Amino acid sequence: MSSSPSTLQVYFSPYSPFVRKVLVCAAELGIIVERLASNANPVVRDATIVAHNPLGQVPTLLADEHDDALYDSRVICEYLDAPHGKLFPVAGHLRWRALREQALADGVIGAAVLMRYELVIRPEDRRYTPWFDGQHEKVVSGLDQFAEWAPEFGERVDIGTISVACALAYLDLRFPNEGWRSRSALADWYAHFSARASMQATRHPEA
Repeated sequence: MSSSPSTLQVYFSPYSPFVRKVLVCAAELGIIVERLASNANPVVRDATIVAHNPLGQVPTLLADEHDDALYDSRVICEYLDAPHGKLFPVAGHLRWRALREQALADGVIGAAVLMRYELVIRPEDRRYTPWFDGQHEKVVSGLDQFAEWAPEFGERVDIGTISVACALAYLDLRFPNEGWRSRSALADWYAHFSARASMQATRHPEA
């Protein structure tokens, strides 16, 4: 396997679950990624990020072997793992299982982020409750599926389980009353997985 690029920098928000997914992957792979401060915002975009990523979103990765930045978290995580082949199974059922888990976890995160925006960015008199509830239904359905999968997670550490763990951690951060730990198999698995050094080193600050 070839060595990892020598210099990696990521535009960073300590509260972003997608950034955290990148940082957990990097930690699991033993890769040092410099965190670049940013003011990513869905309304007023950070021009510094936009100069590298037209969407102006985090995570955006700068690597000295690339003229262009890499984004989003799915691309960045696979890029980090490419020289190692540790977190992304290369073929067959194991690959599709991990990618499906990542897709659902990212969807749960996306719905939760939209819920958060509705509560803290949209003026109260303009909020649309049915829309918020629709996003929440996605979160609940995703959690139910995670709970079905949880008994099979075991000791597996790949892009699927990392993504699920980051989704659950974000719910704890922004929606601590969600009550997802009533799904006991999922709660037991997360308690074990979240104790990993990679998860501890990338914890969100308290809200």
